[in-house]
Amino acid sequence: MYDCMETFAPGPRRLYGAAGPGTGLLRRATGGSCFAGLESFAWPQPASLQSVETQSTSSEEMVPSSPSPPPPPRVYKPCFVCNDKSSGYHYGVSSCEGCKGFFRRSIQKNMVYTCHRDKNCIINKVTRNRCQYCRLQKCFEVGMSKEAVRNDRNKKKKEVKEEGSPDSYELSPQLEELITKVSKAHQETFPSLCQLGKYTTNSSADHRVQLDLGLWDKFSELATKCIIKIVEFAKRLPGFTGLSIADQITLLKAACLDILMLRICTRYTPEQDTMTFSDGLTLNRTQMHNAGFGPLTDLVFAFAGQLLPLEMDDTETGLLSAICLICGDRMDLEEPEKVDKLQEPLLEALRLYARRRRPSQPYMFPRMLMKITDLRGISTKGAERAITLKMEIPGPMPPLIREMLENPEMFEDDSSQPGPHPNASSEDEVPGGQGKGGLKSPA
Repeated sequence: MYDCMETFAPGPRRLYGAAGPGTGLLRRATGGSCFAGLESFAWPQPASLQSVETQSTSSEEMVPSSPSPPPPPRVYKPCFVCNDKSSGYHYGVSSCEGCKGFFRRSIQKNMVYTCHRDKNCIINKVTRNRCQYCRLQKCFEVGMSKEAVRNDRNKKKKEVKEEGSPDSYELSPQLEELITKVSKAHQETFPSLCQLGKYTTNSSADHRVQLDLGLWDKFSELATKCIIKIVEFAKRLPGFTGLSIADQITLLKAACLDILMLRICTRYTPEQDTMTFSDGLTLNRTQMHNAGFGPLTDLVFAFAGQLLPLEMDDTETGLLSAICLICGDRMDLEEPEKVDKLQEPLLEALRLYARRRRPSQPYMFPRMLMKITDLRGISTKGAERAITLKMEIPGPMPPLIREMLENPEMFEDDSSQPGPHPNASSEDEVPGGQGKGGLKSPA
């Protein structure tokens, strides 16, 4: 009956036939008898391309082609537990976000609640937070499913594993061995908080003073022992004793305070706001101030608080300590490239270990590395504090603390302190030097 539609000319809104100006949009087939009565109809002829575009536009305005309106939002029944506005069906029933989250946490953490009344508390939007026991019972009564929570948790675990499976962070045998050695070196030179028999002292516990000499004597004794342990830790790190004696001493003197601060801050107990030393002595913030930390105290405690969210284990603390120590950007190194090369596997070991331990937290490794910058800032303040502390204590600064914190010229009156014998062996010069782990280089 009709030939096919004419080819449309290119361009937006151009419904103008390409067969010529005398052709309408539809063309009657030649010789056809259908619609004979239309032969006398005066088909409108487009005067110009512009008029056709105008007609098309007005035609579209008459018959709008806008998409159909979206369906109205789904309305759920009020929360079955507290009658608050529901956000959908969760764990089998219509519930609000609050009750959904409460039920999920309660099941996932196996929470055990207690009702302080008669186990029949009214649970509604206002009272739902007053009794967790009755709220959980109400969740069960209205039909919330434990199994749905477990299935949801397993599904999320599976998704996390697929996104960052621990299998994709495989450690080579060489890195596994490195991690084992560093972790063992750390643990055997620094007992964890749970291994210590904590004890306290009442000395100047309530108010800050410039310096409590009794606490200072105890702190300086413990700090000296801690420095010796840090030197022992360094000697046990793979490759460290392969560096030149001068570079070993340079690295130890530069990083010793960093590691000491990192270690003491991992023994921070936030509930009591205390820190515990390796013999179990536990001091509060005021006592730490009076023991010699002075204006450094709040900075150290703030850093300790920032470490808590990282939840670092002994292996991560050991690796971070090793990275602090073996760092090629320290001044006066003879072979900085060799030090950098020694640090590279430590960085890779910490990166892979932290990612494998926390597959869903990819930013934990860089957050750990950022703490090295914080530690260096504290060390700088510590060196400044040592200058004023020297004027507060009655006697000389203990030799190892002096070497760790200060340049020798800052303590000219201590210059008569005997150094290592000129013929001392290299084993005596680094850890074990002076019989107590001295850091002095050969005379």
